[in-house]
Amino acid sequence: MTTTPTPSTAASAAPAADEYLRLEHQICFSLHAASRAFNSVYRVVLKELGLTYPQYLVMLVLWEQGELPVKKLGEHLRLDSGTLSPLLKRLEATGLVRRERSARDERSVHVHLTDEGTALKERALLVPRRISAATGFDLAEITDLRARLDRLTRALDAAALEETPDCL
Repeated sequence: MTTTPTPSTAASAAPAADEYLRLEHQICFSLHAASRAFNSVYRVVLKELGLTYPQYLVMLVLWEQGELPVKKLGEHLRLDSGTLSPLLKRLEATGLVRRERSARDERSVHVHLTDEGTALKERALLVPRRISAATGFDLAEITDLRARLDRLTRALDAAALEETPDCL
């Protein structure tokens, strides 16, 4: 049986306005803390591969997509060129990728995997299993969380495009 809250019960259930400003009520902080915890685990797991987490993300995209212009790579990773360029320089210095200017458009730089970068994929195959185990979640929970986070990202992207979002 569903009951409709009376004005007195609805008012008593609503938190005080300043309660919304408590750190423990901020979804952004929960996501931030989880991200930092992930980075700590990735730091340990990726050390064996000689990669940082952002470098690993670059390699994931290149293993999946193959050669890409820097601009497309940045779109996949949601990174601007100012962040991506130094990252690619370091990967190039380690011999995992090669950057080349496009013959058709001098303004475009393409990123290619080297043989060493391609070979690293085999060693990286254990990373997702180790990260999954570290979460303590089963596959269904991970799949559900990923879907919810993707939905959240789409909603936030849409809200950011609005000039005066009502939700803010």
